[in-house]
Amino acid sequence: MYVAEATAHGGREGFVSSQDGRLALQVAMPPALGGDGTNPEQLFAAGYSSCFHNALVLVGRRAGFDLTGSTVAAKVGIGPNKQRGYGLAVALSVSLPVLDQGIAAKLVDAAHEVCPYSNATRGNIDVTILLG
Repeated sequence: MYVAEATAHGGREGFVSSQDGRLALQVAMPPALGGDGTNPEQLFAAGYSSCFHNALVLVGRRAGFDLTGSTVAAKVGIGPNKQRGYGLAVALSVSLPVLDQGIAAKLVDAAHEVCPYSNATRGNIDVTILLG
């Protein structure tokens, strides 16, 4: 359906750009690791939250619900893993202010099955979904 292309130069203290030129920015280490500026974890959080929100709106619409006013925020953490490398962890905070908690939970579960980011990360990193 679609293939995105991006190129990195200089790793975490470098520059990233998309093939179409719409994305072009300096990247840096996260502040907690001594950097200052946009970092890959922020980009991952932005991608995951927007993708998950789109999946949520899709399953909501299919079920007959209007999810106007809903939001998804992502927190992406990085730290050492058990294999002496580094790993990520994600916490998604979903707000569905106009829906009953039971219905909201079912839609969130369905979105987690549909979302490409959820499918790509399932079994690879810890993903926590908070419904509030």
